[in-house]
Amino acid sequence: MSRWNKPKGFHSLSRRIVIQFCAFTLLLSAAYGFVSFMLMYNLEDGFIERNIQQEAQFLKEGYQKSGQWPVPRQGSMSLHFSKSTFPDDMRNVSLTEPKRVEFYGDSGRHYHLYTFPEFNDTYLLAEVSNDLMIRPVRTGLMQFLGIIAAVLTAISCFVAWLISRRMTKPLRQLADKVDGVAPNQIPSKFAHQYPRNEIGVLSHALEHTFSRINQALSREAAFTRDVSHELRSPLAVIKNAAELHRSIDISKAQSEEIVKRIEDAAERMDKTVHTLLTLAREESAQSPKVVVNLLSIVERAVIDNGGLLKGKPIEVVISDSCNSQIEVREGMLKVLLDNLLSNAFQYTEQGEVSVNYEHGKLTVSDTGPGIQSDITDKVTEPSVQGKQSTGFGFGLSIVKRLCEHQGWALTIESGNQEQAGTQITVRMTGELRD
Repeated sequence: MSRWNKPKGFHSLSRRIVIQFCAFTLLLSAAYGFVSFMLMYNLEDGFIERNIQQEAQFLKEGYQKSGQWPVPRQGSMSLHFSKSTFPDDMRNVSLTEPKRVEFYGDSGRHYHLYTFPEFNDTYLLAEVSNDLMIRPVRTGLMQFLGIIAAVLTAISCFVAWLISRRMTKPLRQLADKVDGVAPNQIPSKFAHQYPRNEIGVLSHALEHTFSRINQALSREAAFTRDVSHELRSPLAVIKNAAELHRSIDISKAQSEEIVKRIEDAAERMDKTVHTLLTLAREESAQSPKVVVNLLSIVERAVIDNGGLLKGKPIEVVISDSCNSQIEVREGMLKVLLDNLLSNAFQYTEQGEVSVNYEHGKLTVSDTGPGIQSDITDKVTEPSVQGKQSTGFGFGLSIVKRLCEHQGWALTIESGNQEQAGTQITVRMTGELRD
């Protein structure tokens, strides 16, 4: 079996897993870094705001006690009673954006503005560049987070590569197994070799599909054999009747009889082909069952195969129990009886051939030589025939397949001795008594 090669235009599942895993890790690392920076900035701003609010509270309490504003305790803070006294590098921005509380100045200066809500035009301005903890080390933090992200991405890519190899290995093995399968080498019973996950589901589906394909091929081969076997008799009838009609002077009644034989043979061929095609199709594509009289079908089968009895002292006994109504597929039952009776008529030289139906069991018995002991166990296999057979050895093979197709149980008993006879029983379902 050739190794599976990826067709053009297909993408490697393993590579896609690695790429998506790595991309997800990078995205997650970037999101983590962004959130980390936001949290650090918020913590820094919160620390500065608390410090300013504490100083503002101190100044307000001092003013309330003495009626004069005290000098801020921290040299980085200054008290203003008008925005016009703000430093030049942030004054204009404060005037144009009156609600803004954070300002960026020149030379790295950074301002936070607190407005006293109880006093108009009273402001506490803090230059907090010396209190900033995050901004001075921002570049280093970004480099550190970048290195961490790169390391994590490398680790995740390696782990993804290992996981993807482990995940896709069964898929590659499955592709190798099913690639270039020859019709005579269809794999079977391989699904258990694969893990019990989606790959296992796929392998079971492929195994089931291959099983159906194998059955279809087997039915096709069997159909070819069966057609050869089943159509020989009606074709011979048509050929002989045509030669008889052409070779001698016959009356109108004789001519009509010959034409009737040809029509009957053609009808038999049509039903046989229909039955064999049904056997060759899927089991679900079955014709509907109908209620028929078993006796009429048995009599028709005896007449159709009566030519095999010419010159033989054989009595055909049809039990009264055959006069029963049963629910079956008529075409299938006719082919079954044709095969059973033709075998019995052909290999019985004298004595009796009987047909009996009782408790859902159809039995055809004869007083012929029986089945050779060396082929008893495999008599229903294709191409198996005894020394006295003049056919191709497919009659009982068709009977077996037909019984399996219809869910009937087939039993073959033979004495393996001269005049011991053979008894074939088919246990049928759907019996309806009058």
